[in-house]
Amino acid sequence: MKKANVVILGGGTGLSVLLRGLKTFPVDITAIVTVADDGGSSGRLRKELNIPPPGDVRNVLIALSEVEPLVEELFQHRFENGNGLTGHSLGNLLLAGMTSITGGDFARGVEVLSRVLNVKGKVLPAANQSIVLHAEMEDGTHVEGESKIPHAGKKIKRVFLEPENVTALKESVYAINKADLIVIGPGSLYTSILPNLLVPGIADAVKKASAEKVYVCNVMTQPGETDDFSAGDHVQALVDHVGKDLLDKVLVNTQPIPLSYAQRYATEGAMEVKVDSDHLNKLEVEIIGDELLYFDNYLLRHDALKVSQRLVSML
Repeated sequence: MKKANVVILGGGTGLSVLLRGLKTFPVDITAIVTVADDGGSSGRLRKELNIPPPGDVRNVLIALSEVEPLVEELFQHRFENGNGLTGHSLGNLLLAGMTSITGGDFARGVEVLSRVLNVKGKVLPAANQSIVLHAEMEDGTHVEGESKIPHAGKKIKRVFLEPENVTALKESVYAINKADLIVIGPGSLYTSILPNLLVPGIADAVKKASAEKVYVCNVMTQPGETDDFSAGDHVQALVDHVGKDLLDKVLVNTQPIPLSYAQRYATEGAMEVKVDSDHLNKLEVEIIGDELLYFDNYLLRHDALKVSQRLVSML
C-alpha cells in the first residue's frame, strides 16, 4: 500500500520537534525548510561562502535521521574554541563542505548528506540560494535580517524577501503538488514560516494543491514577533502576506497552561495564544482543538506524538 505524502513547511525548533514525532508514523515526509537565517554560525557561513544558511536544515536532517545517538551528537557538536572555528557546529561545516563538493549546489549537498545520515524522508530548502528577510514596521522603519527582526522592539507590519526574483526549488514545488497533507508550522510566524511561503511559487503551489492544508498554531506568543497575537491574528498575518485559500484547518491547543509556566513565560513577555473562534470562522478555516502540550524542563512544547497523531488522522 502506498504511503501518504505529508509535506511540512517551517524552520526553527518547532519544525524539528514535530518531525521527530511524525517520523514514527507510516507516512512519507518532505520537510521544506527556510533559508533566511542569518544569525550565528549559519550567518557567518552564508556570508563567507555565499551559500544558503545551513542551521535550520541541519536540525531537520538530525530530527529525521536514523543514526546512532553519538553520530547525532557529533553532527550537533559546536566548537567552543579554535581560531575561526568557535561557534560553528560540525553539521553546518559538513553541509558547507558538501555544497562545495557538489559545485555550489546546496540542495544537492543536502540530498547527499541525507543518505549519509539515513534520513527518513526528504529535506528540501525552499530555495537553492540565500534570501534576506526584511521587515517593515508599523512606525515605517525598516529592519534587515531574520535574526534582527524580533529584537527591534517594534510591531511588524509586513515581511518581504530580497532578492524578489528568488525561485522556489523545483523539487519543493513538486512535493507540494503531490502531497496528501500539507502542514504549515509550528514555528516563528514571521521568521520561520513566512520566509518559506514568500518564496515565489511556494504559496501558489500550496493553494493549488488538492491536499488538506493545516496550520499548527503556536501555543505561546513570541516577544518581538507576535506580541498579544491570538490564533486568528496568526492566520490573518498569513492571509495578509500571501492571500486567501492557503489553509483549510487550524490546529490549536485547548489544554490549560499551568500557572507556574504562564508566570515564567510572562517574565519573558510571552503569553498564551488565545483561540478567537469568531475571527477564525471569518477567515473560513476549520478549528481543530486538542490537548497538545508537553512540559519539558520549564518549557512548553507541542507534544510531537499527539500533534502527529492528530495530523495523521486527517489523512
